[in-house]
Amino acid sequence: MAVFIAVASLVVSNLLTRDLYEEEHKKMEIWAEAMRTLNYEDENAGMNLVLKVIEGNTTIPIIVLDARGEVQIFRNIDVTAANYQDSISQIAVMGKEMKEAGRDIRIKLDEQGGDYIDVCYDDSLMLKRLATYPYVQLGVVLIFVVIAIFALLTSKKAEQNKVWVGLSKETAHQLGTPISSLMAWTEILKESYPDDTLIPEMDKDVKRLQLIADRFSKIGSLPEPVPSSLNEVMNHVIDYMDRRTSKKVRMVKDFPDHDVIVRINASLFEWVIENLSKNAVDAMGGESGTITLHVEETETKAIIEVSDTGKGIPKKDISNVFRPGFTTKKRGWGLGLSLAKRIVEEYHHGHIFVKSSEVGVGTTFRIELRK
Repeated sequence: MAVFIAVASLVVSNLLTRDLYEEEHKKMEIWAEAMRTLNYEDENAGMNLVLKVIEGNTTIPIIVLDARGEVQIFRNIDVTAANYQDSISQIAVMGKEMKEAGRDIRIKLDEQGGDYIDVCYDDSLMLKRLATYPYVQLGVVLIFVVIAIFALLTSKKAEQNKVWVGLSKETAHQLGTPISSLMAWTEILKESYPDDTLIPEMDKDVKRLQLIADRFSKIGSLPEPVPSSLNEVMNHVIDYMDRRTSKKVRMVKDFPDHDVIVRINASLFEWVIENLSKNAVDAMGGESGTITLHVEETETKAIIEVSDTGKGIPKKDISNVFRPGFTTKKRGWGLGLSLAKRIVEEYHHGHIFVKSSEVGVGTTFRIELRK
């Protein structure tokens, strides 16, 4: 609507500018006729009226040139030259430019037409301003539209974030009651069947559910990062993934001999590595392959890389992998990498990106954390 109003205003202003231009042209014809009358000294004409017409022009720039191109009269002209002679030369050049642009009216001074003067004129300052004003107005409206679109997108993103936070906290709340019941039932089973080897595994899975619920409850709040060992976090992920993935998939760790200590929320950051590892397993499609977890550190940052030998990501999709809802899998919500990006960048002030990917070869995700 704003653009439509601006375009309509531009059209109307152009029509007004054209009308004003025609009116100024008619005024110049009258002014030229007054000059002709003054030069002929017509006794039938009222000289006072003629002089009044000539003196009455206070807005339209006029330069009168004789047949030799020399300046006879000029009105409403601003010159920048330092002396009179240079000013006259400058005005003569301006007059010739007006004449070449077709903005002149010729007045014959004798019957044969050998002697004449050219009344050269330009648009008034008001007409020039009116001609440029619509474009300035259109520019302002376009700036307004850009700001409005940016505000709408920001508002939409904020609304999406609220939905994310609300959904996460509601999920954690809904999981709380059944998890508590499962924990109680597990304790009863331990007492009833103390020698059963499956009950401890059930207990691990229930505790795992409790950890997941705890992670969801932290989405939306600002968890306090504490100095933690990256080696330990990565080892937890390897232990968890080893028990839940095919034996065809080999987990390889490439860590320094010493602990790499960074300020993180270990529970949430472990979630990030798990998501990347699960995506790597999915990329292999149930076939054999290798997932490499690499950790290194520099003086200013810690670097984590998760590499796989899966199917890779097409170049056209690399820029979309962190977008909520984007997925190349038949099943899934496309939220894992989006959550990972949010945890790394918003909660840990780090950076996560696709370091490299080649179709049929594999993909490497890289995370950089400030120390």
